Amino acid sequence: MSKLAVLLTCFNRKDKTIASLTALYKAYNKLSHGWEMSIYLTDDGSTDGTSEAVSKSFPNVKILKGDGNLFWAGGMRNAWSEALKGKYDAFLLLNDDTYVYPHLFDAILKTHEFSNSKYGMGGIYVGSTVDAETKKISYGGSVFKNRFLAKMKRLEPKSEPIPCELGNANILWVSKNVVDKIGMLADGYVHGMADYDYTLRATKKGLPVLIMPGTVGECINDHSDPYLRFMKLSLKDRYKMLHNPIGFDFVSQTHHMKKHFPIRLPIFLLTGYFKVLCPKLYYQLLYKNRKN
Repeated sequence: MSKLAVLLTCFNRKDKTIASLTALYKAYNKLSHGWEMSIYLTDDGSTDGTSEAVSKSFPNVKILKGDGNLFWAGGMRNAWSEALKGKYDAFLLLNDDTYVYPHLFDAILKTHEFSNSKYGMGGIYVGSTVDAETKKISYGGSVFKNRFLAKMKRLEPKSEPIPCELGNANILWVSKNVVDKIGMLADGYVHGMADYDYTLRATKKGLPVLIMPGTVGECINDHSDPYLRFMKLSLKDRYKMLHNPIGFDFVSQTHHMKKHFPIRLPIFLLTGYFKVLCPKLYYQLLYKNRKN
């Protein structure tokens, strides 16, 4: 029997975490193939009773404690590090605000068969999610439109697996051979960007990174435009927001640029501090044009 480790991290989203796990178990119970599933959940200092609720509803979930400073990337590394102590054939990264569809594992197995047939190995399989209200793609796989400017285009999933270069880890399957070659999520990322780094590293190593067929879950893209709020802050608070892991996460962004786009790093650093000093001018000259 093959063994699967599911990895999550959470912080004060008890109802969403429970709903996410409920949807996961519903999909797993439909799985007719021989997979044994273990779940590793990092609770990064929740105060809303998340750990207690999870333990009550899902006693088999392995709950790991954080101190509130792990954020997403650190929490996922924490869960993955613990899972690596076991012998697993695959790892499934899942956001705790993502609700997988019952056919998730059918899509994964179809992608795995495709990957082995076309590339002779397993790979990373990106699950596309939709916003429950708009039904538009909220997270998934992307390709570069302009590498120097780091501009990306998110791809619509097809009826068959398709390749991509970057993937969100809202739903991300990682085959064991990938971990054997490139390890887990890299250090240096605080909150975001670790999933983009991981899929980029795999791509550079010639490992398959594929978008699963169809949409396989729901997740609201609740990252509203931060700049309208940012412009109203004081200089001191704008600097804090630039470096805040759940603000602009400048540490993770800078680390990502150093690793993958070093030529662009000086420009990135200059524009980062330019938007702190002159937020309205930055918004008018650079940000609005980048969005269009």
